[in-house]
Amino acid sequence: MILGASYDTPAENRAWHEDMGFGFRLLSDPDRAAAAAYGVVRPPTDRFAAYPARATFVIDPAGLVGLVYVVAGSQIDSHASTVLEDLLILKRG
Repeated sequence: MILGASYDTPAENRAWHEDMGFGFRLLSDPDRAAAAAYGVVRPPTDRFAAYPARATFVIDPAGLVGLVYVVAGSQIDSHASTVLEDLLILKRG
């Protein structure tokens, strides 16, 4: 299962989801509690503090975080491929 999360409200996420045609759910975290728990809240001095750091967490069936990817802007285009390759390696064992 794939989930996305942002600081946006449920209504904002619903509109964005419909506009972009995402094939996954978007979760709302306007109080930044989930972002804090996952360590992706940016410091207040960061010019992008209004947004969480981009990160991908692969969580196993037991609920344990197995892989973490913090994604820099220059990695966005190749990020999905990297995660998929790593998941295939894990699946093969």
